[in-house]
Amino acid sequence: MSSKISIFDALSLIADFDDIIADGPKNAEERRNHFVQHLQKMDKLNFTIPRFKQGLDWLNVSEPLTWENDLSGQLVILDFFTYCCVNCIHILPDLKALEDCNPSGSGVAVIGVHSAKFANEKVTANILSAVLRYGITHPVVNDSEATLWQELSVSCWPTLVFVGPSNQILYTLVGEGHLTEMLEYVEIAKEYYLSKGNLRPKTLSIHLEASKIEKSALSFPGKVFFWSERDWLVISDTGNHRIVITDRNGIVQETIGSGQCGFKDGAFQEAAFSSPQGIACHKYRIYVADTGNHAIRVINLSSNTVSTAVGTGHQGTDKEGGKPSTQQEIASPWDVALGHSPNKSDSDPDVLYIAMAGTHQIWAYFLEQAQWYKNRLFTKDTCVRFAGSGAEENRNNSYPEKAGFAQPSGLALSRTRNTLYVADSESSSIRSISLNDGKVAAVVGAEKDPMNLFASGDVDGKGVNAKLQHPLGVALMSPQGPLVVADSYNHKLKTVDLDTNTCSSLALLSNKAGHGQNIMEGSQPTEHLNEPGGLDTDQASGTLYVADTNNHAIKVVDYKAKTVMQLPIIFTEKEKPKDVTDSSKPFIPRNSMSSLPEITISPTTDRSITLSIPLGLQEGEHLNVEAPNSYKIVRRDGSQTKTTIISDIDCKGKLNQSRKGSATLTIPINPDCQAGTYSFQLSVQVFVCLDEGDVCLPPRATHFQQVIKVK
Repeated sequence: MSSKISIFDALSLIADFDDIIADGPKNAEERRNHFVQHLQKMDKLNFTIPRFKQGLDWLNVSEPLTWENDLSGQLVILDFFTYCCVNCIHILPDLKALEDCNPSGSGVAVIGVHSAKFANEKVTANILSAVLRYGITHPVVNDSEATLWQELSVSCWPTLVFVGPSNQILYTLVGEGHLTEMLEYVEIAKEYYLSKGNLRPKTLSIHLEASKIEKSALSFPGKVFFWSERDWLVISDTGNHRIVITDRNGIVQETIGSGQCGFKDGAFQEAAFSSPQGIACHKYRIYVADTGNHAIRVINLSSNTVSTAVGTGHQGTDKEGGKPSTQQEIASPWDVALGHSPNKSDSDPDVLYIAMAGTHQIWAYFLEQAQWYKNRLFTKDTCVRFAGSGAEENRNNSYPEKAGFAQPSGLALSRTRNTLYVADSESSSIRSISLNDGKVAAVVGAEKDPMNLFASGDVDGKGVNAKLQHPLGVALMSPQGPLVVADSYNHKLKTVDLDTNTCSSLALLSNKAGHGQNIMEGSQPTEHLNEPGGLDTDQASGTLYVADTNNHAIKVVDYKAKTVMQLPIIFTEKEKPKDVTDSSKPFIPRNSMSSLPEITISPTTDRSITLSIPLGLQEGEHLNVEAPNSYKIVRRDGSQTKTTIISDIDCKGKLNQSRKGSATLTIPINPDCQAGTYSFQLSVQVFVCLDEGDVCLPPRATHFQQVIKVK
C-alpha cells in the first residue's frame, strides 16, 4: 500500500458510488455494472486493511485469525458493533441471513469487531456473555482500545466494512436496515472475484463458545416480576426463550414456551418466544415484551394459551403508531408496565406502557377504549407512541412527543406520584414522565447536553452529578419510593430518593465465605451481581428480586438488612427442562449422593416414613429459617416392581429444622406397594448464615439416596 493512500481516499470512492446508486440505475444489469466498476476502482486504489493487533482476545475460534493465514482470498464483512447497542442487535438477523446464504467454505466470512462504548464492554468476559446471549456464531475479536475502529475512521455503531480477497477495502454500510443491499453486494463481488480467480474459499477454525457452556436452569434471565396476588415470581428466561413461573421458594409452577426461538401462538408448550424481556401481570394475564419478535405477547392462565397482542413478528420503523393489535409493527420492546388512562378511576388498568427500545420511545397499548391526553379517544387494542420523538437523545421537554430517549429499557409506575419512571440505558440516566400532563424530566444521571450519550460512570450524587452506566431496570420499594435501579454495567443496585433526586449505591452485605453456587465457573460471590437486567419488589415484606442476568440467577435481597441470597430454581418432573435430564437415568449422579440409613417397613402397618436429614452445618453456622429451605424427591426406582413406593408423585415442599444440624421429613407410603427393595433420591436446598454478624452464605444443595425394604 502506498503511503500516499489513506482510508479517506477509499471512503471518498465509496461516497461517489453511493451517490450513483442513490440516483437509481434503470435496471438490474445497469446496477450490476455500476457495482463492478466500483470494485475495479477499489482494486486499483488497493487500500489494504490494517492487521489485527497481536494479543487481542478472540471468541468462537480455536485460535486468533490473521489476514495472511485465514482471511486472504475471501470476502470478509467486518461488523463493528458494541453489545449494548440495540441497532447492533437489530442487524444480527441480517448477518445470519448472509451466513446462511454463504456458509463456511463458500469464500465469505463475517467477523465481529467489538468496539466498546462503555468501559464495562471492554471486558472480554462480558463480551462472551453477549455472544452467548445473542447466539452469535461467527468469530468475534475484542478490539478493546478501538484501534481498528480508528484506523478505518469508523464513526458509529453498527458499521459494516467489506474487504476483498486481497485484503483491500471495498465498501461500507452504516446503520441498520441494509439486508437487501448487503446480499446484493456480496453476491456480485463473489461472482466477480471468482471469475478473476481471486476468491480462494477456505474454512475458518470455528470453535463456538456455546459448546463450552453447560446447560443451566435459567439462561440470561432479563427481567423478573413479583406477582403479589398469587405470591409468584414470573421470570423472563431470556436465553431459553421462555417464561418461568415459580413460587417464593423457587419451585417451578409453570414453564411457558417451547424453549426454541420462534414466533408462534398456541398452547404453553407449543408457543415460541424470542429473547423475551419485560413482564406485567394482572388477574389471569401475563403481558410479555417479546423483544426478539418485536411483539407484545399475552399469556392467558385460564386457557393455557399464548397469543399476540401487538406486532407482526418483524422489526418495524413506525414512530407514530395508531394501528390495532397485530397490524401495528413495533421494534424491540424491552419492558412493560400496567397503568391507567388520565380519566380512569377504577382499579383495573386500561393501558400497557411499553419501553420501545428499538425506536427510543415510550408507547401505549390500550386494553380498553380510553380517553387519552388532549381529549384523544383510542379504541381497544390500539397501540400508539406516547413519548419520544424517535431521535436517540437525552432530551427533556414539557411536550412528550418532543422529548428524546436513548434505548429505554426499564419501567416502574407510581400511582401515588402519578409518574412513570424510565431506565434510559444509552444515556445512562433515569427519567420520569408525569402522567398528569406527559412532561418528561430528568431524575439522575447523564448530563444537561441532550446529545451527549457518553456521560456515564459510577458516582453517587444528586441529579446530573450522579453517574450510572447503562441501567436496565427500575422498581419502587414503596408507592412513594425510593426507586431502586439495576445499574447494569456497574454490576450493582442503586437507590434514588424521589423527593431530592439523590442517588446512592446499595451496599449488599459481604459474603465472608467466598464463592457461591452460581452457574458459570469462576463466577463471583453471591452478593456480586453481573449485569443485572431487571428487578421487582415485594413492597409488603421489603424484598427485592433481581434478575442477575450474566450469573443466570435470581437474587433475593432483604432491603432492610442489605443481605442477598440466590433463589434455587427447582423443577418438578413435569416442568423439568428436556435438555437438563434424561428419563432413562437418574437426574442426580449416584456418586454425588450421600446414603441415608436403610429402612424396613410393612405397608399394612406403616403409612409413612420419617427421615432424619443432616444439614451439614459447620461450627459457627445456623439455618436461615426465613429463607426458602426446601426438599424435593427427584427420582423414584422400584427395583423389583413397577409400583412406586411414594404416594405423592410431586413430593416436595419446605424443609423445617427439627434440631440443631438436622431436619426431619415425613413422607407418605403407597399402601398398594408390593414387597421388594425400593430407592428414591432426595435433593435438599438450605440457606445458612454465620453466627457472627448473621452473614448469609450461598445456598447449599445436598443429594441423598434412601433405600427402603418392604416386607
